[in-house]
Amino acid sequence: MMASHQAIGLTVPLDTRIFYAVNQFARDTPWLQPIVAAYANYGTALFAALILAGWWVARGQGSARMAAAVWVPLGVLAVLAINQPIADAVAEVRPCNALHDIVVLHCNTDAGFPSDHAVMAGAATVGVWLVQRRLGILALLASVLMCCARVYVAAHFPQDVVAGFALGAAVGLVGYVLLRRPLTRMIDVVSESRLRPLVALPRSGA
Repeated sequence: MMASHQAIGLTVPLDTRIFYAVNQFARDTPWLQPIVAAYANYGTALFAALILAGWWVARGQGSARMAAAVWVPLGVLAVLAINQPIADAVAEVRPCNALHDIVVLHCNTDAGFPSDHAVMAGAATVGVWLVQRRLGILALLASVLMCCARVYVAAHFPQDVVAGFALGAAVGLVGYVLLRRPLTRMIDVVSESRLRPLVALPRSGA
């Protein structure tokens, strides 16, 4: 199969050639397939854990950091809502549906560009990074793995995940810049109420 892909040569777009290379790697690593497939399908739980960790850390770092922590899940929901009409308009067929004789570990019938998983990962990474750099680095590593995993299982072409991550990161950053002040004011108000434990540490002696 690899020989047939090479025979096609430069007539195949670069994005597709990269996909074929990744798919060949998937074919050559059957022991890795269940691990990558599990992460590609359920790895979003890791991002949820990182978002929760960001909220927990932000409770002791002031209103601005907590505003960033509050924005992370909102940003993820916002970019998923933005991404859906884009994907419907582009209507790109996923590789698992468009290509033959490939290893397919996961497949959907909806449009594949940009990747929902990648936009979620991009928004979550930027948001968590704004809360704490160390958590942001973990989120970035998790995002790279998620993007690679989605190509590995044949759910997406490489361009789907690259565009998705870029869109998610852009929305996450721009949205925070636009909403930082009202979110910070909201956190200040909440911190003076009985809901303070949700957004700040208890005052000493309280």
